Amino acid sequence: MCQHWLSSLAVLAALNAVSGDACAARRLGGLEFEPCTLSAAGMAQTVAAQCTTLMLPEDRAKPESRRVALAIAWVPSRAREPRPDPVLLLAGGPGQSARDSFPAVAGAFGDVLRRRNVILVDQRGTGGSSPLLCTDRKEPGAEISAEAGDPDAARKLAEDCLEHLSSDPRHFTTSDAVLDLEDVRKALGVQQLDLVGISYGTRVAQEYLRRYPQHTRAVVLDGVVPPRLALGSEDELNLNSALASQFARCESDAVCAARFPGTPATLQRLRLELAEQPQRVSFRDPLSSELREETLDAAVLGGVTRMYAYSPQLAALLPMALAELASGRSGIFMAQASMIESLVSQQITYGMQLAVLCSEDAARLKPTPGNTDSLTGNSFVDSIRSQCEVWPAGAVPANFHEPVISERPVLLLSGEFDPVTPPRYGDEVARTLPNGRHLVLPGQGHNVMTVGCVPRIMAQFLDSADSRDLDVSCLDQIIYTPPFAGPYGWEP
Repeated sequence: MCQHWLSSLAVLAALNAVSGDACAARRLGGLEFEPCTLSAAGMAQTVAAQCTTLMLPEDRAKPESRRVALAIAWVPSRAREPRPDPVLLLAGGPGQSARDSFPAVAGAFGDVLRRRNVILVDQRGTGGSSPLLCTDRKEPGAEISAEAGDPDAARKLAEDCLEHLSSDPRHFTTSDAVLDLEDVRKALGVQQLDLVGISYGTRVAQEYLRRYPQHTRAVVLDGVVPPRLALGSEDELNLNSALASQFARCESDAVCAARFPGTPATLQRLRLELAEQPQRVSFRDPLSSELREETLDAAVLGGVTRMYAYSPQLAALLPMALAELASGRSGIFMAQASMIESLVSQQITYGMQLAVLCSEDAARLKPTPGNTDSLTGNSFVDSIRSQCEVWPAGAVPANFHEPVISERPVLLLSGEFDPVTPPRYGDEVARTLPNGRHLVLPGQGHNVMTVGCVPRIMAQFLDSADSRDLDVSCLDQIIYTPPFAGPYGWEP
């Protein structure tokens, strides 16, 4: 039965069902497809699609080695004769499934599907593509917390994870994924691809563009990761900047400033108090309604605050949420922490995340002096470095971290208040892309392709493959989300 759906953490993304003759389609190029339904944990929306599997060698130096089952979904265009260059969505993480991520951003592809097919490839190690699961479970879960506060415990978790793997994680890098995408292109029988990368997916897109410029027609980068960046190395700097901007909006709003004065000081005081004396908090599980009791400490505070900063709607709640917590009403905050942990853990395959981080980033990760007194400190860097001491690293091309220089048209998208990939990253990458154009959406956070008129702009760009001639005046209509003044929302 055909039905009608994050590659990012855009919890409040506008979701639209995608129609099309998905039930009738069966073959694309040399691949045979069968009807399937795309869905994601914690979301009601689904998308009708066609699915198949492409078998590839795990170790390309040994073609007869163990195989990777690459899971592929095809969301058919509504056109009678779609354009020959399909659009590939590259998910974030690292560790997210493109097929599971699509329902949350499907609304951004409504206009794209008028003329082009959309292809979703679960990167090897994620989703349905031989996932690097760290437990005996059949789906991602809270296997390894990359932000664990105890480096020794993090190392032990990595060691335990390796014992569960039958695959060799050295062959699950970004470079391996790019070779897989080229095999998918050949199997589809097309000459060129259009790439849409989100967050970490922008690293994959840039690397494919570097390796296969002749097979790349146009690229969209949403939440841009510069090739030189060691993932996680600037997280604290970026988060602090985003929070400062959001808190400044509260200070400039008369009602918010009066009801929740000194939010930055409140956050710092809470961090110090919870670091000194964690609390046991009773709360109702937001998913099961069961009564639970968990520990609220500085790490939980930092993690939830960071997730709030991803979305302007959630960031608008922060002053009120922190004021509630400071007043001793911690049950709601812990319930939100539990829900965020559950949803995020179900999206990330941590074995694959470690395969990427330990191969491409760990050697360049260094603790930042002075970060010990900040919100999340060096916990991520310390944990990853500790885990990567025992995790096998794959090979990385010599120029992997160099800027990508290309004449191909590229549309770069950033949110003004993005706590992970700030606009300065987009500016940096755009410098070596003479046919690139960087759009910064006012007041927005991480992953902006679903916001306002961006879906139409993205479709126009993919139609024309010309970033310079786009009419982006509609972006002026995007308004800032005002800070919540109380439990009933904004002031009239």
